[in-house]
This record gives sequence, C-alpha cells and structure tokens, in this order.
Amino acid sequence: MADKQTAGDTSESAPVEQEQPKAVSRQPIGFIRQFELVDRVKAYDPDANEDLLNRAYVYAMKAHGGQTRASGDPYFSHPLAVAAILTELRADPATVATALLHDVVEDTDSTIEDIRKLFGDEIAQLVDGVTKVSQIELKQEASKQAENFRKLVMAMAEDVRVLLVKLADRLHNMRTLHYIPKAEKRQRIARETMDIYAPLAGRIGVQKIREELEDISFRELSADAHATITQRLEDLQTNSLGGVLELANVLREKLAAAGIKAQVSSREKRPFSIWRKMAQKNVSFDELADIYAFRVKVEEQADCYAALGVIHSNWRLIPEEFDDYISAPKPNNYRSIHTAVIGPPSAEGRRQRIEIQIRTYEMHETAERGVAAHWQYKDPGEGGGVEIVARGPFDPYETPRRLVEMFQSGEDPDEALQYAKLELFQDQIFCFTPKSRVIALLKGATPLDFAYGVHTDVGDQCIGAKINGVPRPLRTPLNTGDVVEILRSENAPVPAEWESIAVMGRTRSAIRRRIKKMQYDEHLALGRSIAETVFTGAHLEFSLKGVREGLKRLGKKTVEDVLVSIGRGDLAVGQVIEAVYPGASKESESEIRAASLRSFHPREAITGFTPGSTVSIARCCTPLPGERIVGIKGTDEDGNATIKVHTIYCETLAEEDPPQERWLDLQWLKREAEATAFARFRVTTRNGLGVLSEIAGIVARYGVSIANIRIQNRSKEFVDFIMDVEVKDTRQFTQMLAGVRACVSVIDADRIGAGDHEEL
Repeated sequence: MADKQTAGDTSESAPVEQEQPKAVSRQPIGFIRQFELVDRVKAYDPDANEDLLNRAYVYAMKAHGGQTRASGDPYFSHPLAVAAILTELRADPATVATALLHDVVEDTDSTIEDIRKLFGDEIAQLVDGVTKVSQIELKQEASKQAENFRKLVMAMAEDVRVLLVKLADRLHNMRTLHYIPKAEKRQRIARETMDIYAPLAGRIGVQKIREELEDISFRELSADAHATITQRLEDLQTNSLGGVLELANVLREKLAAAGIKAQVSSREKRPFSIWRKMAQKNVSFDELADIYAFRVKVEEQADCYAALGVIHSNWRLIPEEFDDYISAPKPNNYRSIHTAVIGPPSAEGRRQRIEIQIRTYEMHETAERGVAAHWQYKDPGEGGGVEIVARGPFDPYETPRRLVEMFQSGEDPDEALQYAKLELFQDQIFCFTPKSRVIALLKGATPLDFAYGVHTDVGDQCIGAKINGVPRPLRTPLNTGDVVEILRSENAPVPAEWESIAVMGRTRSAIRRRIKKMQYDEHLALGRSIAETVFTGAHLEFSLKGVREGLKRLGKKTVEDVLVSIGRGDLAVGQVIEAVYPGASKESESEIRAASLRSFHPREAITGFTPGSTVSIARCCTPLPGERIVGIKGTDEDGNATIKVHTIYCETLAEEDPPQERWLDLQWLKREAEATAFARFRVTTRNGLGVLSEIAGIVARYGVSIANIRIQNRSKEFVDFIMDVEVKDTRQFTQMLAGVRACVSVIDADRIGAGDHEEL
C-alpha cells in the first residue's frame, strides 16, 4: 500500500523474489547471549571494539541484578532488547553499549562518573543525555510534557545517537505496553508516542521504527478500528495472493525485456497507514483495498528512471500520485520514485490500480536505517567512534536544531511544544530557490515560511517574493515545485500581520524572536534616552560607570538590564538616581519629576505598531490614553521608518490628509493605576491675587499633578497660563478641565498640543 505522506513504506511481505525482507520483529526480543550480541555488531562492523561491548554487557547485567519489569522478566532484558533493536539499524558500538547502559544511572547505584571511568567520555556523554531525558520522563505529568520534550531536543541536538537510543527504548516499551495495568497510562504513553517519538523517527529516516510505533499506538488508541483493519488486511492478503504474484511477474518481465536488472517485491499494507489515508482522502476501506503495491529495486540511479519509463510506457499514469524524491529528496534524505498506474484488468475484468516505488539498493538502505545509513566507522587506531557522512543536502541535525531554536526563543514551553508537533507531524511540500536548492516546508506554507526556511537572516530581511518569476503576496500558499525568489532589504520592518501569515512553527518562533530582539533594542535605547534626560534635568551626571556601581542596590546584573527596565517602564529613573547618588533623588525630586514627564514614550502605552519603526506622539494633538488614536507611517531624513500618533479628530491630521495606506489602527494598552501621561492646556484668567493658587487647588482636587507652569501673556486685566500636567487618561483630564472652566476667575480653558508652545 503506497503512502505518499510517509517517507517510504519500507517493510515487505509476500516477496516474489528470493530476497527476504529484514523487518523489525513484532515480538519482544528474546534474551540474547553476550557473544550473540557481539556477533551481531561484528557482522556489519568487523573492527568493532569487542571488549567495550563485553564489558558493557556484564556491567549492566550485574548492575540491574534482581530487578524485574512489569512483565516479570529480568530488568536486564529491556536494555538488551534496546541494544538488539539498534544492531538491526547497524548502530555503531558506542551506541549499542549506551543502550546496554542507558538505565543503570537512573535505576541503580551507578553514577555518570562511574561510567566515565570505566567506559570513557563518549559513552558517558551519551548515557548522560539519555538519563537526563528519562529522569524528566519518569516524573512526567501532562503539564511537564513540554519540559520532557525540550530535554530530549537539547540532548539529541548535541548527539543524534541519544535520539536513536530513546527511539529504541520507546519501541521496546511500546512492545510491552500491554503489561501496564492502567488503561489511562497506556493511552497517555501511546498518545505521546504518536505525537512525538514516531514523527521524530520519521524525521531522521528510521521508517520501520516509526511505522511500528504508529501501529502499536494506533492499536492502543483506537483498538476497534485497528482490529477491524487488521482483519480486513489479513483477508485481503489471503484472497489476493494470486493477483499479486501475477502482477509481479508481469512487471518483472517488462523490466527484463528492457534490459533492466531489478528485484520486484510486494509491499505490506500497514493498519495505521490505511487508517490515515482513509481519513485524509475520506474514502472507505474497500476503495483503498483494491490496490496492488510493489517496490522495484535496481543497481543504479539511472536504472530508476529507465524502470519508470518502462512502467509508464506500458500502463497509464495517475498524475496526482507521482512524486520524484530522487531529484528532490525529503529532509531525512529519503530518496525514491513513487508512481501509480492503471494496470491490466483483473480476472473479473476490472482495471487494477498499481502503486510502485522505484529505488536503488543504496536508497533502500537509507530508507531502512535512516541516519544510521550515513555513519562511517572510524579507524580503531584513531580512537574509534563514528562520524556522519552527509549525502547531498542531508543534515541529520536540522530538525533538532530547528526545534532547539524554538525552545530558546523565549516561547512559552507548552506553545513551543505545539509548534514542534506541527513541524514534525504535518505533510510537506518541496520548493526551490532560484539556484535550485530544495527547501522542505509544511503543506500550505507561504513565501514567508520559505524565506525563514532558507535562513533566518533571509526571513528577517524579507520584504516581498516572486513565485515562478511573478510577484506574489507573502501570504500566497506554495506548491511543490514552485521556484521562490525572496526580495530583501536590510531595514525590513516586521508587519503586525506576519505571525498570522506564517504557517510553520519555526517561522512564527523566528518572527517572535526577532520582534523581542527589536523590542529589547528599542527599550534599551529608550531607557538610555529617558535616563539621560532625567539625570540632566536633575543636574546630575549620567554615566554607565556610575550605573554599574549601583547595580547591586538595584538588584540588576548589568547596565543593559537597568536601561531596558527603564525603557519598559518597570524601573523608575528616580530609583536609579538614588542608587547612583544616594540622597540626591529627594533633593532633586521636582526636577526629576518634571524631566520624567517630558520623557513619556508611546511604546509604553500603545499597541499596533510595526516593530522597528521610530514612534513619537504628535505634538499637534498630544493624544491621551482613552482617546481614539491612529498612527501615520512615514520616513525620516535618513530613510528610517517612522510612526506618528495622532488623535482621530486632530485638525492638523485632517488638513494634511495622508493617503489611507499610511494609516495604522492603534489602541491604548491597559495601564497601571499609577501610570501617567503628558497633557498641556492654556487657561486665561482675570489678573488678580490668588488666582493661580485657586486654579492649582482645582487641578489638585481632581488628582492631577502640575509638572510645569509658565505665563504666556499678561495684561492689566488678563493672564494666559500654559500648564503641563500628569493625568491617567482623557477622562481625568476632561473632568479636571471642566472644573477649571467652572472657576469664576477663569475666562477660558482649552487643551493645546505640545507643538503649540515649544518653549516649555
């Protein structure tokens, strides 16, 4: 049964040639004796360190002693089974030894230092990586799954062999899952296996482990569906054996007539693969069952295409079922040609659908063993060990590296886990750069995802894209085969809608990471500007050295932490002054207060900005919290992006009437009770004694503080005052202004913008 969503169904059944498939055993592996395990390793690595394997075997057996598993078997049977599974992948001796030792630190009195002394640094590091994951896993609750996964990601990013041991460990535990009495626990383990471990196995190309993990999990999670499909498959195999042999003979004869030496074998239909395809294609079992599936293996890559030509020349292609993973390998380096044709009629006269995979023997080995197929064993005289020999663009550490980036980007761990599941579990498409580099993406991905898939710097500088030479919006869904060119600029902004455009978790994570970096830089610059302004207003010298000396009193680690806290509004400059100049903050309280007022910045109170732009409050209207506001995009004389915040009713804005594409919809953030904003108004009063004190008293009654007062005009009858005040929002200011107007000494009182009187 072909499955395009899986990186190759690799198990074979009912072979029609003499070659027997090497499938993973479905039953727990028996107790393998010491020499048998060594012989397994020596069969594919004649130079393997026998002494290492023998010592690890004996040490683990003695360490676990009389411990038993839930099945009643000796506990040592588990690490031995894990080691045996890894020998089927032809894992290097260090990985096999790690499998034998992987539980001794967790379950016995042995320590990592003991392992290091007896087996060396390489084995100790591998065992330590597996142990750290296991320690979290044993204590795991639902809320700790993200932390468990983070530990696994970090460990496998350091050495992918840690993941191989964990996959083999999970596979043996799943094979013995039925010994766990509590159904709820079995379900939780099966769900975690389906969501995390099986996709991870697929990403490093170990398909037979992935498929067995999926099938066992499916059996636990959907027992009735699994039983029904399994029974139907068994009936189908019994009833269709003759047809399979006949079709295989026809296929072999066609290839031989063309001079192509090939092995033809049937391919097993797996219960979970059937179930997934039924759900994806919304079809019944019977609609999928009448499909013959074969694998054709040849010597050379050219023979793959020659075989494809023979097949398409004899039977009609089903276009939507054709995929060439040789010219465009999957990220785990899976290479094969998948095709489907309408074959010869059956005995009943019905046209049969045939699905065929074509690959070389080397490609088949890669599909079977995944990352282990890329290992090259080092000369024992050089210290032994293993190194990964990359073939083409394959990078076994790409997936761990991407996942590590998510967890290190400051995301909420649970949210990062959900992103990771999306990365691991969804179908893929393959697009190309203009230089023909293949970029693997999730189905539905956009050019923005493509940009970050090429490189983080490309994504950060993205301002547009061309798809197949035509400019297209960044939200356009991509298809396999698209050639995507990313248009770049070093000063590219991060539009607010970018996160909603991104489909892939790693793209969203990178965007958030960039926004946080930009916000950090903005807060740092703003904090320094505020600090310098307030220090100067208080007639005090501002210096980084002085702030550094006050770090301990402020409870901060670095000067940057102090400045960022000021820029975010988490730390008052008065506290910094007190830390740098003890006692000075009280002596200069009024100057500090006035200077702080003048340093008010919209980043503290407004949302909806495009990150990376310079933001300022329009001096013509000086918006207050609670007023309807808009942002007007522009550029300064250096070409940098700017945003100016106006009230929606600003007269100056109405006169300028900027085009609609420059407008931004902005909103005030919910502000803390003690937060204040800057406002200015002009009041005209009768010229008399005590009038100013009377007005100041009215302002104070409304809880408003006066930061500055200046007389603008004075005559014998009237006086114009300009007042700067601190208010919480527009409501408080409006009430205060109404109170001032009600004063019998006041002729008029009106709000003005800061630009109406620059001298203050």
